[in-house]
Amino acid sequence: MIRFFLLLNRSGKARLAKYYTPLSDEDKKRLEDEVYRLIVNRDSKFTNFIEFKTYKLVYRRYAGLYFVFAVDPTDNELLYLESIHLFVEILDHYFGNVCELDLVFGFHKVYCLLDEFVIGGEIQETSKKAGWGQGLGVGLAESKGSQPQQPWCGRTTTVI
Repeated sequence: MIRFFLLLNRSGKARLAKYYTPLSDEDKKRLEDEVYRLIVNRDSKFTNFIEFKTYKLVYRRYAGLYFVFAVDPTDNELLYLESIHLFVEILDHYFGNVCELDLVFGFHKVYCLLDEFVIGGEIQETSKKAGWGQGLGVGLAESKGSQPQQPWCGRTTTVI
């Protein structure tokens, strides 16, 4: 199970933080700082997995951003590493060559995409085609100028 997901920039500022276990604000900030210090000082020759407290950190760096999953120690690390890559591809598909400013100014859409991708600390969809077809490509119609995005992240309901 995923305990938390962090998206950190090179200076250590959290651009996205989603926690699936309850923590106080002070604990969250301390945790983000500790995770950043561990990852930024790590040599690129080492693996992208770190044992951290009672978690296992799985991280990947894309440009100036660190995508970090904290998972149970018994979970499959490679699944989460591939999931990070898939999430980056989804962001890239949605924003069109995603950058840090897209994440800052479109944070509500990024949270919406993350909530479609991970529900309750579990990955829901690992297929790009299925994900983009069922709502992980949320707001693509909005970006092409058709209907505005609904607040429920692209899910539609029909009343019979």
